[in-house]
This record gives sequence, C-alpha cells and structure tokens, in this order.
Amino acid sequence: MSMKKENLTENELNERIAIVKRFKTLLEQQRAKFQEYLVVLEKQHDEIEMDDAEMMSAHADLENQIVANIKSLQKVIVPMNGLYKSVSDEESSPAIEKIQSDLDKLQKQVLVQNEKNRELLKARMTLLRGQINSFTVSNPYRGRRSIYAERQSGNVVSIEG
Repeated sequence: MSMKKENLTENELNERIAIVKRFKTLLEQQRAKFQEYLVVLEKQHDEIEMDDAEMMSAHADLENQIVANIKSLQKVIVPMNGLYKSVSDEESSPAIEKIQSDLDKLQKQVLVQNEKNRELLKARMTLLRGQINSFTVSNPYRGRRSIYAERQSGNVVSIEG
C-alpha cells in the first residue's frame, strides 16, 4: 500500500469511510429508483395495449415523479462522486463499481422500454386518428344543414371517457 495511507489520522480515515458509505447509499437509492421506473414503464406498456387511458395517465404521473427523484439524486451523486474520488486512494471500490455497472444496465433497459412505449403509443394514436377520420367521413349528416341550426351539423366529434 502507499505511504499516504499509513499517515492518515483516525479522523481522516473515518471521514473517508463515511464518504464511501454515503456515496454507496446514494447509488443504491438511484438503482432502486431506476428499477421502480422500469417496472412503471413495463406496466405502462400493458396499459397502452389495453387502451386504458386512466391508468396510462396515472402511470405517466408516477413516471414524472420517479424521473424527478432520479434527477434530484443525480444532483447529489455527481458532487459526491467527485468528493469520493478526491479522498480515495484506490481507483474505486468493487461494491461501487458493481452498483454503477447495474445503473448503466438499468438505464439502458429504461431507454429501450421507453422507446417501445413511445412506438406503441404512436401506433395507437395513429389508429385512433384513423377511427376518428372514418367517423367524420361516414357521418351521413356531414355537410348538411339542419333545419334547426344556423350552421352545418356534424363537423365536430367529441370523445369523452
């Protein structure tokens, strides 16, 4: 080991240990949030397929909360990573490397699932637009004047859940 490590005071050593523990805890929290986010995205995928608008909306709200939590954690993790590197003699701890590796994998899974959901949602929207257009085209009263109204009838389709 290096000479530097032998000259550490008990206080400095305790400080380094506390920094490493805190950094590890923050990374574990972020990993848990990414796992939670992935579960929400997978459930959201199912809701898109089942055309459950209410649940899709609830999942979107939950997704926004999780993303906000991840961003908040990231704001703390970035400076903590710098602090960890500044006080650490070693390149990095195996436990922290493992967590960071897990985070990278989870982040990739989240991005893939997010893209799948986006494509599925886009396809559903295209299908719905087609259905709406077929309603307006097949409306027998489209373009006809009502004897009771001053303007044409059947020019707006209202969709309510």
